[in-house]
Amino acid sequence: MSLLVRRCKFDSCWYSTLVNRLKLHELHAWSLTNLFWTSSSFCNTYAKLNILDDKTKKFLDYLTNEYRNKSWQSNNFIDFVDLNASGSLFNERVQLVENIQNLHDLGQQDVEIKKLAEEETMLYKEQLNELDERLLHMILTNMYKDFYSNIIIEITAGVGGQEAMLFVKDLYDMYIGYVKYLDLDHEVIDIETTDNKGIRHISIMISGDQIDKFQHEGGVHRVQRVPATEKLGRVHTSTASVAILPVPSEIQIMINKNDLKIETKRSSGAGGQHVNTTDSAVRITHLPSGLSVTCQVHRSQGKNKKIAMDKLRSILYEQQLNKQTSFTSKLRQKQMGMGFRNEKIRTYNYNQNRVTDHRLGQNGTFNLIEFMQGGVALEELEDRLYNHMRIETLLEVIKKLESQSK
Repeated sequence: MSLLVRRCKFDSCWYSTLVNRLKLHELHAWSLTNLFWTSSSFCNTYAKLNILDDKTKKFLDYLTNEYRNKSWQSNNFIDFVDLNASGSLFNERVQLVENIQNLHDLGQQDVEIKKLAEEETMLYKEQLNELDERLLHMILTNMYKDFYSNIIIEITAGVGGQEAMLFVKDLYDMYIGYVKYLDLDHEVIDIETTDNKGIRHISIMISGDQIDKFQHEGGVHRVQRVPATEKLGRVHTSTASVAILPVPSEIQIMINKNDLKIETKRSSGAGGQHVNTTDSAVRITHLPSGLSVTCQVHRSQGKNKKIAMDKLRSILYEQQLNKQTSFTSKLRQKQMGMGFRNEKIRTYNYNQNRVTDHRLGQNGTFNLIEFMQGGVALEELEDRLYNHMRIETLLEVIKKLESQSK
């Protein structure tokens, strides 16, 4: 309101009275019934968010009120939003909205300066649009920003017999290519192979700064192709399931040593001269839950024990999340890539040289040969899924708010 104040030379006392008269909550008051809108009208996840959408702004008004009234910390429906990280932007937004409302009231009271008030309002609205775009971007960026130094990827053959096990090997090769492309570290911590060079089950520990680029790989992967052993040229459909397990820290999942039964034994299977000569294999049983994990990939008993403990913490963490039945905990699992384990997420069609991620529709189609290399194409898909899942999470929260208001 600075330009208008200079033009009209209002005294500070009058202006202060006007500000004190302002009731900001009246500007923001709106029914939660109007919160919900479909994802198509809110935004296309592959395009820029329509920040000028009226209902998008109303949702930001809602968050602003929660921040201004300091009630957001007890609001379970928006605990995925870190309002503290956006505090300076919310403070700036409160001030801009106050200025716009002040000018509106001023134009209603003094017809002579109504035009000047409208001009000044346009300037503030432009600033508000720019601010809201930054604010929404920050909200989506910080949504469920969990940090883990390691994850475990488990790939298990599903329906399809030997062909499914060969597909597991293909997925493993793809992910190792992706690991190298992202410059991450990896280690096979469990593997069960077959005579035809397939893999029945494999677990891989991955660590590095970009492990979040694997978080949306969890789910059922389907392959459609003609197996090498198929003499009639018929297309077979096989599946493999992928699980993404974050490895929590010892602080996040505390395990009492008295609750553990640790056993050592000699390793079995392929491994050279050290197999069956040292007690390097470790099995850890968590007595309260009955969970048992085994590791024998290293010659060192200490390394095997560490890997087994990491895997045990990861499984216990997943079980802990599964026991939480609240709406927000389910959203959290989905955001972490743990919500699609039993859902078909992707189809690899070798005859058509096409990979389709069913969560994105047309935006999830890629060239199969390039995709299976585990490089740029897989990273591009993960980036699209990352944006898509954040927006879907936001929409689900808004839908839940709408249902609670009925």
